[in-house]
Amino acid sequence: MLKKYFAHGKDHIVRVILKGLFWLAPIAAITIILIWIYEKINELTGSMFELLGFEPEKFPFLWTIFGVVIMVLVAYIMGVFAETKLVDIIQRVYSKIPGFSTIKELVNIFNTSKSGEKKVLVVLISGFSKDDYNIGLMYSTKESVVKDHYTVVLSMTPIPNGGFMFEVHKDKIKVIEEATFDSNLQYLLSMGVKSLADIVNIEPKNIEEFKSLSEILEENKQKEL
Repeated sequence: MLKKYFAHGKDHIVRVILKGLFWLAPIAAITIILIWIYEKINELTGSMFELLGFEPEKFPFLWTIFGVVIMVLVAYIMGVFAETKLVDIIQRVYSKIPGFSTIKELVNIFNTSKSGEKKVLVVLISGFSKDDYNIGLMYSTKESVVKDHYTVVLSMTPIPNGGFMFEVHKDKIKVIEEATFDSNLQYLLSMGVKSLADIVNIEPKNIEEFKSLSEILEENKQKEL
């Protein structure tokens, strides 16, 4: 197996290493953050146990369960808080700090829980010929500077750190509703070895079966009424 990889040369090895790093980076970052939060909550619950007259070391299972419950509760409260208007006020204050807006936008790009205008969509747009299509991303459904046109990003593979931006008419954009930012990232990293249909676990469809962006926008408008 190793001989097979080294036989492809230095460029192939570097590409595989980079693919592994990009796959590992978000997992490692989230794990580090969760461990840091858990340690802080662990200290807090330990102090609470001691205040109640218990030695936390004698009840490790109960201490761990209590810590996990508090962490989930805090995450839920923060999720509810994130949907309030107070968050907008706090963000306006922090936006005066140099670099905050840039960091916020970068984080938002990878936030797959976004909804509304900022929801990330995986889409199809026409390719180099009539019957060809490219898979791209829409990081926002805000209208472009050109009326009835929307920005579609075609990312590079296997490392999606660049790409091309196109302003496409809404009737010429087809939405892959089953796909997400994460599934598109898997597709890019696989360099086409894995089909997007396999990744999102659907059967291949005719292009007419995909809804256009116009239809999606109209459906969203009806939901808001």
